[in-house]
Amino acid sequence: MGQPGLFDLENRYAGLDAHGDPLVAINAAVPFEMFRLKLKTALIKGGLRRSEADRKSAAGRKPWDEVLIFRVLVLQALYNLSDEAMEYQLRDRLSFMRFVGLGLEDAVPDAKTLWLYREALAKAGAVEKLFNLFDGYLKDKGYLAMGGQIIDATIVPAPRQRNSRDDNATVKSGKTPEEWEKKPAKNRQKDKDARWTKKHGRSHFGYKNHVCIDRRHKLVRRYGVTSASVHDSQKLDDLLDGANTASTVWADSAYRSHEAEEKLAARGFKSRIHRRGCRGKPLTARQEAANKTRSSVRSRVEHVFGSQHTSMGGKLVRTIGIVRATTKIGMQNLAYNMRRLVVLERGRMAAP
Repeated sequence: MGQPGLFDLENRYAGLDAHGDPLVAINAAVPFEMFRLKLKTALIKGGLRRSEADRKSAAGRKPWDEVLIFRVLVLQALYNLSDEAMEYQLRDRLSFMRFVGLGLEDAVPDAKTLWLYREALAKAGAVEKLFNLFDGYLKDKGYLAMGGQIIDATIVPAPRQRNSRDDNATVKSGKTPEEWEKKPAKNRQKDKDARWTKKHGRSHFGYKNHVCIDRRHKLVRRYGVTSASVHDSQKLDDLLDGANTASTVWADSAYRSHEAEEKLAARGFKSRIHRRGCRGKPLTARQEAANKTRSSVRSRVEHVFGSQHTSMGGKLVRTIGIVRATTKIGMQNLAYNMRRLVVLERGRMAAP
């Protein structure tokens, strides 16, 4: 074993670059400093920081840099890591250390710190604002919402709750079981917002990530988070993006209804929502062919969900409650757009 040298770390980083460290590309494409002001405001609103006017003294330990912590939260979303796993990986992986701006000699934020910062962002409802800020940056780069929009939802699993039928009935009614009230520690570990739903004959527990992507760039433009039991069509109005340069809307048959068609027409949108048959009135050959044509476009949204499920370590959320789940899922959508920007920029540079 050789003696440690002055340039060993630089050589290791050079080796990572030679093998195409994906975090280098994200770091080059995303100006993380743009988030600083909103992060500061959110941390004050979320109760983790005091404003300059409220601080009595500059003494004491300095807080973690908000952009550094935000980079860590982006890493968590990119690889779907728990707080404990994220702390370990920051200590272990050179690529992660370099991405967040830590050296070998620097302290590493622990799992509790990450939880506190994310909790403050959740209380302030800040992730949607950060998402919209980055969407504005994408538009400034020329990646406007173009070609129409595609709307869909995917189930985001949460840890299953081992509740009795009576407990579940009480939770669904908006109340808390008496037994849980007597045990605060147990009550804190119970997710009262996640719900069960069935899809393709299988039961799922958790939440839903409702998204609107643009057809041209396949970027998430708007999103919403609900419990898994909420029907996809109930979020259609909230997801429609009036800023898209085209008026066409694609969605699967779950979104089709006479009411939905009227609302789309009233707002100036052209419906390309799949038709569906019903008992005694199946789809005609022409309608089936039209659905097949629409599927060639609508399937682009499945690429987004597939990327989150495979390349980003899965969609599972480990948090409790819809406020925290909304923060985690929002970070997943934001991190996806950051990865997508790298692909778009690479394609732009390769174009003749």
